[in-house]
Amino acid sequence: MMNGPAVYRVKVAGRIPLEWSDCLMGMNITASGDENDGQSTLVGRLPDQAALSGVLNLLYERHVPLLSVECLEVG
Repeated sequence: MMNGPAVYRVKVAGRIPLEWSDCLMGMNITASGDENDGQSTLVGRLPDQAALSGVLNLLYERHVPLLSVECLEVG
């Protein structure tokens, strides 16, 4: 079932500051590329899909383009 905890990987265009980790439910942030042509990957265990929605909404509000969202592990 997808209504419990799961590990997600979210890829976005641009470099996300590491300080955003707290706002992003503690997801680990890694960046690649340079400031203008890079991308960031967020990976972390979230308690439910509502938490995932909160992370995605925060990225949307800050105008961060999503590249992909993957569920890596359920439970």
